[in-house]
Amino acid sequence: MTAEERQILEAKVKSAVEQIRPYLQEDGGDIAFVSLTDDYVVNVELQGHCGSCPHAMVTLKQNVQLAIQDAIPEIKSVENVRPL
Repeated sequence: MTAEERQILEAKVKSAVEQIRPYLQEDGGDIAFVSLTDDYVVNVELQGHCGSCPHAMVTLKQNVQLAIQDAIPEIKSVENVRPL
């Protein structure tokens, strides 16, 4: 992907993350965009209660990842960079 394509895609991902944040914040959690890899994997950091919640991986994969992929179909996966 070119630098311009990366910049556009990152902006879309950041926008999607910002739309998801209020839902996580309602339960005392949060999420932060970290990076986008060349193979279209989004790295995020789950924070607050999401960082220690036993259901965090379910939330990440069934809610966050699906919402981002719905908005940006070329995204392959969303991964938490901090182990749960």
